[in-house]
Amino acid sequence: MKGIPTRPLGRSGLSVAELGFGAATLGNLYHPVSDDEARAALDAALAGGLTYIDTAPHYGRGLSERRVGDAIRLHPEVVLSTKVGRLLDPDASVVDDRMRDGFRSPMPFRMRYDYSHDGILRSHEHSLHRLGAARIDILYVHDIGTLTHGDAAAAYWEQLTSGGGLRALERLRGEGAIGGFGIGVNEIAVCLDVMERARLDAILLAGRYTLLEQGALDALMPRCADAGTMVVIGGPYNSGILATGTKSGTPVHYNYAPAPAKIRDRVARIEAVAGRHGVPLAAAALAFVLAHPQVASVIPGIGSARRVDQTLALYRTAIARDFWAELRDERLIRADAPTP
Repeated sequence: MKGIPTRPLGRSGLSVAELGFGAATLGNLYHPVSDDEARAALDAALAGGLTYIDTAPHYGRGLSERRVGDAIRLHPEVVLSTKVGRLLDPDASVVDDRMRDGFRSPMPFRMRYDYSHDGILRSHEHSLHRLGAARIDILYVHDIGTLTHGDAAAAYWEQLTSGGGLRALERLRGEGAIGGFGIGVNEIAVCLDVMERARLDAILLAGRYTLLEQGALDALMPRCADAGTMVVIGGPYNSGILATGTKSGTPVHYNYAPAPAKIRDRVARIEAVAGRHGVPLAAAALAFVLAHPQVASVIPGIGSARRVDQTLALYRTAIARDFWAELRDERLIRADAPTP
């Protein structure tokens, strides 16, 4: 089987597979995934060449990290990223897998935000233990910004900046404890703010540069090009609507919520063009983001071996240039958006 090409990740010296593995689902996102299913998904991913894997303490309160670590420990080819900004404290009241923070995880911890110098260092050390790893390649500052924190965002920004959070990341990178660092967010403005304070190797941007929306072209992508910062695309299906389309009759989601009518209508128009050209909508979603020269990898969430096979098939789908031309002519993608 043909392998997955790799792309350099900024000035970190790392290269990542352009199709990677988003491991939020392995933290039992929205529904339980058994240990056997999780391991089968990771084994299939590694066999298929998806050697960049992204996880986080938040994903099932440590469950995803434990599962990822157990699967990749004897695979030195894997590039691993996880995140900082949340600490997990023991919580004996967790005795079941009821939904908590979107995850059906039985892990007995409660989450608290901490973006300070000591909090970042502690989070990194805790992740090493959960993963059973000696090194983490990339650390992303997770969910900094107003989209997650609202009125509390200013206080957490102070922890990250004046409180030494960024200094801790620079220390880890300078000591070689990590290969690089960046931020992992669902919003653009905070990316630009952090780039004023630190040299980022990568930004994991979820949902904000997709077949459905391209606002990142205005300021973020040019700023990243100037800084030598690469972008990893999470959420390439915008919470599912670019994977399911609008025709199934089942509820469709955008930005982790039911899709509003305006979004459904736009996706339906894209879907109609895809249908005329015989292109699976999800295949177009993957190919579109990978066409941008600043994108190092796209990491759809994957929770089963079957989904790995489906994702590889979508990734390898041939798409004619006429499809992209029609999307541009219909003003369904921006005129300045790179296409394959």
